[in-house]
Amino acid sequence: MKKHISHLIYGWLALMGLLSSCGEDRSGEYYALIATKTWIYEVMQENYLFYEDIPAEEKLDFFKKPAEFLTSAASSKDQKNGYVFSHVDSVLTTSRATSTYPSFGFEAALVRTEGGTNALRVLYTQPNSPAEEAGLKRGDWIIAVDNQKVSTSDYSTYITRPTKAYSFTLGKYNPYPEEVDDPEFNYVEFDTLGVVQMPEPRYVEEQDVLKYSIISSGSRKAFYLLYNEFGESADALKEAFSQLNGQQFDDIILDLRYNPGGYVNTSQQLCSALAPATAMGQPFLHMTYNDKINKTETLNFESSPLTGGASLSYQNLYVLTSGNTASASEIVINCLKPYMEGRLYQVGAATFGKNVAQQLFTNAEAPGVELWLTTTYLSNSRIL
Repeated sequence: MKKHISHLIYGWLALMGLLSSCGEDRSGEYYALIATKTWIYEVMQENYLFYEDIPAEEKLDFFKKPAEFLTSAASSKDQKNGYVFSHVDSVLTTSRATSTYPSFGFEAALVRTEGGTNALRVLYTQPNSPAEEAGLKRGDWIIAVDNQKVSTSDYSTYITRPTKAYSFTLGKYNPYPEEVDDPEFNYVEFDTLGVVQMPEPRYVEEQDVLKYSIISSGSRKAFYLLYNEFGESADALKEAFSQLNGQQFDDIILDLRYNPGGYVNTSQQLCSALAPATAMGQPFLHMTYNDKINKTETLNFESSPLTGGASLSYQNLYVLTSGNTASASEIVINCLKPYMEGRLYQVGAATFGKNVAQQLFTNAEAPGVELWLTTTYLSNSRIL
């Protein structure tokens, strides 16, 4: 690694000489600027699934910030809809159970109605969040913020990265009325219901399992589970399953509509809990690395701690999906299918479509950086 870093530094030798000649040796400062990116580049050369697509050194700017550098080096195969799967995170002092940034603690969909109006539709709120305190709930329509209409560029400002308090105007959506033969008729798409004051954003404890309940309809009984992220710990899942108390269910409804993925080992635990007893010990997931590493790891179904090692007895599994259902969520569907023919039903929109996984790399010389690099293709027991 040191030889490679030295090679990069020589390109800036003249500049550093000028800086030193001014009476202050700042070569260490410039070394620090490029050292982390050099480490990222070397890790990518050996481990990146698409290493053959990495640009040559001379075409990359090693003075960029780590996240920007990684994006500039990433393959077009490592992204979809403008989202790059490989990413750089900063090591946070906050708990991993909290939001990455201060937030209002709610998720919403940006909707453009048939009449051309933009609005935010609340999907859910996190417990003990500013959104819950303000009284927001699933199904609410936000039609204006601080008396300004919602635009297509507002999602990050109000949802993912808010920086201040806002007043949200709520509305009631009016579907288009029947044709009215009256030229003076003035159709209003949203009726204003009122205004809620959203408190300042703050770090919010995010619940992986947002809701679970038992649903009965006629003679059938179902266990419903709204699961929003495959966290590093499966404790929340274990708590939810412990509430079943040995009850028998006809169906399980697994709601993954807002689940973008997460840790593979947690997905393995959930799938092992849902799989039939005949699947135990059989291949669950294949993880195939690049041809430099030249190996495929196979994870098997195994007794799940979520159910105390016992297999659940039920008839059908319904998985609710949307375009936000991705990665580890898609593993659930794809890897259970071979063992649950005629019993597993996907209900909803097509999933995001992500069949690769990222691996964590760290470096003692860059203690504040976590590199999550795409290293494997994912496939079920039918594909190897």
